[in-house]
Amino acid sequence: MAAAQTEHEVPKSMLCPKFLHSNSTSHTGPFSAIAELIDNAYDTDVNAKQIWIDKTQIKDIECLTFMDNGNGLNYKSMHRMLSFGYSNKKVVNGKDPIGIYGNGFKSGSMHLGQDVIVLSKSKNDLCVGMLSQTYLERTGAEEINVPIISIKKPEAKHFSVMEEHQASLRDILDHSPFNTEEELLTELRAIESSCSSTGTRIIIWNLRRTSSGKPAIDFITDRYDIRIPCDDLDSSDPDSKYSLRAYCSVLYMKPRMQINIRGQKVKTQLISKSLAHIAKDFYKPSYVKKRIPIIFGYNTKSKEHYGLMMYHKNRLIKAYHRVGCQKDANNNRGIGVIGVIECDFLDPTHNKQDFVYTENFRNTIRNVATKLEEYWRQIRFKRKNSNRSNNVPIEEEEKRPDQNWAQCDKCQQWRRMPDGINNDKLPEEWFCYMNPDPQFRRCETMEEPEDSDSEQPTNKTYKIHEKEEKKKQEDMKEFKKFQEEKRQQELLLKAESRRRNTTSTPNTPRTPGKGASASGVSTRSSQPVITDVISLSKTPSRLKRLQPTTQQNKSKRPKLDGLKRKITDMSLSSSTTPPTPVSYKDLNIDDDLLEGSSTPAPTEPTINPVGVRLESDPMDSAYVAFVDVPTVNYCTQMRDAEEMRDKSIQIWDEDEEEMRDKSIQIWDEDEEDEGEMRDKSTQMQGPRVKDEEEMNSSTAANDGAKVMEEGMISIIQAQEEQDQFMELLQSVSNERDSFKEKVKELQAQLELKKQCADCQTAREKAELHLKVRQLEEEKATTTVEPQDHGRV
Repeated sequence: MAAAQTEHEVPKSMLCPKFLHSNSTSHTGPFSAIAELIDNAYDTDVNAKQIWIDKTQIKDIECLTFMDNGNGLNYKSMHRMLSFGYSNKKVVNGKDPIGIYGNGFKSGSMHLGQDVIVLSKSKNDLCVGMLSQTYLERTGAEEINVPIISIKKPEAKHFSVMEEHQASLRDILDHSPFNTEEELLTELRAIESSCSSTGTRIIIWNLRRTSSGKPAIDFITDRYDIRIPCDDLDSSDPDSKYSLRAYCSVLYMKPRMQINIRGQKVKTQLISKSLAHIAKDFYKPSYVKKRIPIIFGYNTKSKEHYGLMMYHKNRLIKAYHRVGCQKDANNNRGIGVIGVIECDFLDPTHNKQDFVYTENFRNTIRNVATKLEEYWRQIRFKRKNSNRSNNVPIEEEEKRPDQNWAQCDKCQQWRRMPDGINNDKLPEEWFCYMNPDPQFRRCETMEEPEDSDSEQPTNKTYKIHEKEEKKKQEDMKEFKKFQEEKRQQELLLKAESRRRNTTSTPNTPRTPGKGASASGVSTRSSQPVITDVISLSKTPSRLKRLQPTTQQNKSKRPKLDGLKRKITDMSLSSSTTPPTPVSYKDLNIDDDLLEGSSTPAPTEPTINPVGVRLESDPMDSAYVAFVDVPTVNYCTQMRDAEEMRDKSIQIWDEDEEEMRDKSIQIWDEDEEDEGEMRDKSTQMQGPRVKDEEEMNSSTAANDGAKVMEEGMISIIQAQEEQDQFMELLQSVSNERDSFKEKVKELQAQLELKKQCADCQTAREKAELHLKVRQLEEEKATTTVEPQDHGRV
C-alpha cells in the first residue's frame, strides 16, 4: 500500500497497529492503567460525580467495565479520545485538568486488554467507538483504524446511522461482543441506570495475562475488590500496592468524585486530614511565585507505611516515597511520618507514576527531606517536654486523626466532624443533613476551609534547645580544658617548688629542735658561709633573672664593662639603701620562698595561687597541705576563666621592669657603704677573702679605682665558690627528697600496722566478750539444776 499523500504530495506519518501494544508497556502495573480511565471521568470536560468499576461476563467473555455519569462524548470528542496526542482540556471553575499528553486512554485500556469499546451518551448524541488490536489483526490493517458511529433516533430494537458510518457499524457488530443493534442499545440504556441522562460506559475484553497464562488482575480473592496477584506479600508494603480499593482511596489529594468498586463505595479520604500530630511547612522554589504547602503527620493505621505522598494537579503520582532519614534502615528517624505535597511545578512521566528526574525534582526531594526530619525532631522534642514520664515511643502508641472529615454523597463536599466522632462508624451513605454542625447541614452551603490554627507553621523550638545543648557541651569541653591546664600548672608549680627547695640555702644551720631533718647538712669550717642568698621561682617562662638596681634618690655605684652580667646574676644585694616595705598583696609570695632571715616575713596572710602545693618546711618531714579553692563555674564565661588563670599567676603578670624593682626591694639589705658589702663577701669566702679585704681597705685611700677593681674581682671569685657550694647543696637536697619519700613509706607502713593491731585488739576483745557470755550462761544453768532436783 502506498503511503498516504497530502494535498502538497508530502507523505504523512503512518501509525502501525503494533504501536498500541508498545505504547501500553509504559504502565508497570494494572492500577496505573486503571487510574488513567478514572482520570478521564474526573477531568473537567467530563466532570463525573460517580464512577463504577466492575467485572462482568458478556457471552462467556470476562470483561472489565467502567461507567460514569459525566457529560458524555459526542462524535468529535470520541474521535479525539481514540486518537493520539489530542488534549485541549482547560481549567474550569478553578480546577486544573489532569490529562496533558492525550495518550492516557489508549495506553491504559490497551494495557488492561487487547480490545475496548466505548459507549457514550451526551445531551444531543449517542456515540459508539472501538479500539481493538484483534480487529486490526483480523482485517490486516497497516494503520490504526477506529470505527466510530453516531446514532440518531434510537428505537426499541433498532437505530439509524449516517451513511458514512455504515462501515464502522458493520465492523463494530462483527468484531465486538455485541453482534446486533439491540445489544448495543441495551448497553447504551444501561447508562441511564446511573440516575443521570448522560454518561459513558467502557468495556474491555481479552484481558491481559501474565507470561504464565494467569490473569494479570485478581477478581477471586476479594469479591468486593480488584487486586494484583501477589505470591509474597511484604508487611511493609502499603495496601495501595495490591488493592485497587486502597489505591483509589488516596488517588486524589482532595477527592471530588465517588468511586465504586464491584458494587461498594470506596471510602475516599483527605490524606492531609487523616494524620495525627499534623503540622504545616512551606517550600518556596525560586521559579515559583507562591509558597508550596507541605503537610506532615503520623500515619494512624500502620507505622510501616510512611513517606511522601506526591501529587500533581490533585492526582497521586508517587505514593509513600521515602526520603532523607527514612531511607536509613538502621535508625528510627522519620518512621511513621507521612508528608503530603502537591507538586504542580514538576513534570510527571507519561504513565503518571513518577516525576521526570530533573534538577528541580532533586532539589524538591532534598528540601522536603530536610523539612521532614525537622518535623520529626520537633514532635519528639515537644512530646518529651510535655510528658517526661511516658517512655513509649511515639511510633508505637495508638494514634487517631487530629481531624475527622466526611464527604457528602450528593454534593461531594467535605464537612468537618466534631471531635470524638469516629468516621468508621458513619453510615455507608452520608449526606450533609446528617452533619451535627447546623451551620453546614445543607449542600448549598460552601465548604468550610481546611486550614486551621493547628496546621500553621510551628516554631522549631528544638533548634533552640539543640543550640543550648551544643553550647553546654562546648562550655564543658572548655572547662575540662581549663582543668587540664590548671592541673598542668599545679604540676609545674610543684616541680618548680621542689627545684626551688633543692637550690635554696638557709641562713643558719637548722636543728632538729626547730623541725629540721635529722640528717641536716653540716657546714664545714673550710667552706664559705653564704647567708643572704635566696633562689627566686621562675615558673613563667617569660620571667628573666632579676637584676639588682639602686634607688632613684641614691647615686649609682660604678659598674665595670664585661662584669655586668655576672654581677646581675648574683642573688645578693649590694645597695646601701634600707629595704622598702612592700605590700604583701602585691607580692603574693609563699613562706617557702623566703629562706631564713634573708628578708623579713610579710605581716599579712599569703594569697596562694590556685592549686599551689604548700610545704610547711623544706627540710621538714612529709607534712603537706593543699590550699582549698572554691569551685567557680568557668563554663559559661570564658572571660572568668581567663581572669582566674591571670590570678593564678598574678605574681608574675607585672611588667618586667616593675618586677625587677620589686624584687630588689625584697632582697636588698641594708647597704650603708661599699665596705659592708665587702664584709659580706668576706664572710662567704672565709679567712683568705677576709685578709684580702683588709689589704684592700688599707690601700683604699691611695688608689680608690684599684681597690674597686680588686673588690669586684673578689666578688666574682666569691660567686664561683658559691656556685660550687650550690651544686653540693643540690646533691644534699636530692638525698633529702629521697629520705622524705622513705619516711612517707615508713609512715604508711606504720599506719597499716597500727590498723592491723587495732583490728587484732578488737577481735580479741570480741572473743573475750564471747567467752564471758558463755561462762555466764553456764553459770546460770548450774544454778537452776539443784532447784529442780530438790523437788520430789
